[in-house]
Amino acid sequence: MINIVFLLLIFFLMTARIAPPDPFEVTPPEASESAAPEAGAALHVAADGRLAYGEARDAAVWEALAAHVSAEETLVIRADTDLAGAELARILARLSEAGVARARLVTVGG
Repeated sequence: MINIVFLLLIFFLMTARIAPPDPFEVTPPEASESAAPEAGAALHVAADGRLAYGEARDAAVWEALAAHVSAEETLVIRADTDLAGAELARILARLSEAGVARARLVTVGG
């Protein structure tokens, strides 16, 4: 019996996707259609404008993005629903300056 328990434990450990927790709570905006978010690093934007990308926070995010995101990649943005539209537009302009050509905003179905 103990062998079966260990085999199940190993099975679940090998098949589980272990991901680091989000840097802060983000409630995505609603949309009529939404797709499943892509795995991997994402730019997190809090309602008050705080930024996180991987281990980088706030001003350090721009250097990390320039170093890790190529022009061919699509950057996933997890922005809070309470983030002002003008602030999101400012961030998108800054991303364009950093060399990010494509970005995708994560939404939830409404």
